[in-house]
Amino acid sequence: MKKLLLFTLLAVTVVSLQAQETETKKKKKDWSKVNLGNRPKDHLIFQVGYLNWLQKPDTIATAGFARSVNAYFSFDFPFKTDPRFSVGLGAGVGADNMFFNRNAGRNLNIVSTNGFSFAKNTGKDTVIRYKSIKLATVYLEAPVELRFMVDPANPNKSLKFALGMKIGTMISATDKTRFTKDAAGNTAYTLKEKSRNNFNNLRLAATARIGFGNFGVFAQYQLNDMIKEGQGPNMIRPMTVGITLTGL
Repeated sequence: MKKLLLFTLLAVTVVSLQAQETETKKKKKDWSKVNLGNRPKDHLIFQVGYLNWLQKPDTIATAGFARSVNAYFSFDFPFKTDPRFSVGLGAGVGADNMFFNRNAGRNLNIVSTNGFSFAKNTGKDTVIRYKSIKLATVYLEAPVELRFMVDPANPNKSLKFALGMKIGTMISATDKTRFTKDAAGNTAYTLKEKSRNNFNNLRLAATARIGFGNFGVFAQYQLNDMIKEGQGPNMIRPMTVGITLTGL
C-alpha cells in the first residue's frame, strides 16, 4: 500500500512538472513574429554634453562649460530571431569645444612646429588681458552600436540601451583667443590659428547610451591619446557625458 501511494505521488509530481513546463513554453513570446511597423529603420541622433579632459597636466587650466555637440545619421538593423537586439551603423560629425582659464597668463600655440603647447605671453610692460581662450576640434565619425530595446514594437514608449564604438578622423583644429589687450597695446581683437599637425587625426572612442522613447543620456570616452606622442601633453583622453535626442 505504501509503495502504491509513493508511486502515485511520484507520478502526480512528474505530470505536474510537465504541465508547468508546457504552460511556460506557451507563455514564452515568439519575438521573431513581433510587428516592427512602428519602428523606423533610420533616424537622426543629436547629442549635447559636458566635455572634460582626463589625465591633463596641471599646466593646463581649463575653465567654463566645455561642451561636445554630435550629430549622426544612423541605420538600425534588428536581429530576425529577436528584434529586441539590433546593430546600429551611422555616420556624422562630432565637435568639441574646450575653454581655458583666461587669467592663466597663457594662450594656445597649436601651430608650433615643436609641438602643441600653452605658450606664456611675455613682451612689453603692458599687461596682456584675455576675454576668452578656446580650442575647437571637429571629427568626421562612424559610430557602431549593439542595441537592446525592451519593447521593439513600441519604440516611442520603450526603455533602450546601447553600447558601441566610434571611429573618427579629425577634419579641423582651431584655437581662438579673444584679447582685451595684448602686449603691443592692441585692444579688442581675436586671434585664430588652425593646425592638425600636433594632434592624432584618428579618434577611437567607447560609447554608451540609455534612454526612454526619444530621450536619453550618453557617455563617450576616447581610448587613444588626443595629442601625438612627443608633440605636447601626453595621455589627454577627452570624455563627454550629456543628453541624447534620437528616433531610436
